[in-house]
Amino acid sequence: MTAFVFPGQGSQKVGMGAELAEASTAAREVFEEVDEALGQNLSRIMREGPEEELTLTENAQPAIMANAIAVLRVLEKEGGVSISAKGDCVAGHSLGEYTALAAVGAFSLADTARLLKLRGQAMQAAVPVGVGAMCALLGADLEKATRLAEAAAEGQVCEIANDNDPGQVVLSGHREAIERAVALAKEHGCKRGVLLPVSAPFHCSLMQPAADAMAEALDKTRPQPMRLPVYANVTATLVSDPAVERELLVQQVTGRVRWRESVIAMKEAGTDRFIELGGKVVGPMIGRTVQDVTVTSIQTMADIEALAKEI
Repeated sequence: MTAFVFPGQGSQKVGMGAELAEASTAAREVFEEVDEALGQNLSRIMREGPEEELTLTENAQPAIMANAIAVLRVLEKEGGVSISAKGDCVAGHSLGEYTALAAVGAFSLADTARLLKLRGQAMQAAVPVGVGAMCALLGADLEKATRLAEAAAEGQVCEIANDNDPGQVVLSGHREAIERAVALAKEHGCKRGVLLPVSAPFHCSLMQPAADAMAEALDKTRPQPMRLPVYANVTATLVSDPAVERELLVQQVTGRVRWRESVIAMKEAGTDRFIELGGKVVGPMIGRTVQDVTVTSIQTMADIEALAKEI
């Protein structure tokens, strides 16, 4: 069984998509459609930067999606590979869940771009800059991270945002609490804690205003039937009902990204091949989580051509 998976925030970099756009009309059409949907020249920011503009959450989220869908479109149109024919399920890390849904027809490309732009703006607006923070705990499992979060909270928000793989958990919440968690990491058995260069505390209860904004947006742009089922971040279970998925996307804004559990669930369901489109971020996490699987990350024309020959 094959799962197609999609990266989340942090995988953006200046120059992303430029080589594909140069080589392929299908890729160029994706970037043009996203630019038009957003009423901004996002593809120029992706190509040329500046980096601080690309890193803004409201730009990074649609940019990462556009890059992954461009890879997908080239794979489908020029490589002759249909993911609904070759795949059994899809999944994406945080915003990558929206990319996965676009890939299987739940949202149009234009609607996905607009939803992610709004999601980025709403997440940024939910908490004043400087009030929230996130940190990665390296060499930490869920149990250690949970104890550390409880110890560091001291009445503030300090919650598990991402359970990425057996050795990496991300905390999110009030800046002071997150700084305490970094300071206490070693005595709670973690190798170390690292503050993340993010502009807001994603996937924690401080994001409730953003969840409310997404509930309203997803009421106007509801997911349509999916060509393949998706593993939802907040439940780590397979979802094929668009109405259920809509509710889970709202919960996802404040909820934990249960990526490690999702990967284990996919493997237990029989998935032995994972293909990451548009990045090389979730692939390595998968490799650290489950054994005896094939993990491939597809980003360039050469990657697409190689995959098209072998799949």
